[in-house]
Amino acid sequence: MPVPPPPSDGTTGAVDRTAVAGRLRDFPRRPAHRPDLRQAAVALCVTEYEGRPALVITRRAAGLRAHAGQWALPGGRLDPDETVVDCALRELEEEVLLTVGPADVLGVLDDYVTRSGYVMTPVVCWAGEVGDLVGDEAEVAEVLQIPLADLDVEPLFTRIPESSAPVIALPLLGRHLHAPTAAVIHQFCRIACRGEVARVDHLEQPVFAWR
Repeated sequence: MPVPPPPSDGTTGAVDRTAVAGRLRDFPRRPAHRPDLRQAAVALCVTEYEGRPALVITRRAAGLRAHAGQWALPGGRLDPDETVVDCALRELEEEVLLTVGPADVLGVLDDYVTRSGYVMTPVVCWAGEVGDLVGDEAEVAEVLQIPLADLDVEPLFTRIPESSAPVIALPLLGRHLHAPTAAVIHQFCRIACRGEVARVDHLEQPVFAWR
């Protein structure tokens, strides 16, 4: 079946759990068949914050060895014999102390192959009203619930000498959110908010995120 059309007014105001679940159910997902790479999952967790649908985004702790201080989605490497859904929900609970069950998982987006050697699988879940969130101090410096209306924006594309692919970034709180997180969120917003099929596996990361 085709992906249902976007809300008639073209805004995120009409986005709710039923609408998002329907669009994800019919989304023609593309997996990445890369058994040579490590497998990881991230949680795209939608909450209802101050009356609006919002996405849980973290700022990584300053003491982390990789990507310290950067905006991110809760997630990490799969444990042995763990599914991507199990991994995403486990990481969500570990990083932002939020428990979401398998029944609240709405779908899975395209895999995104990172420059650091992972196949990242985004898992979408709906948590509803959860109040303010506090992250695990060892991993998370800050937890934000950003309205989808603020994330469903036109991305910024730049070029770098190291790659022929466009580098994607999204504006966020006076700064920029970079790939892979920006690519995953961009695809999610196009599907969830507009009912569009958007591919992002061709979009590049900035060089500082390659390691």
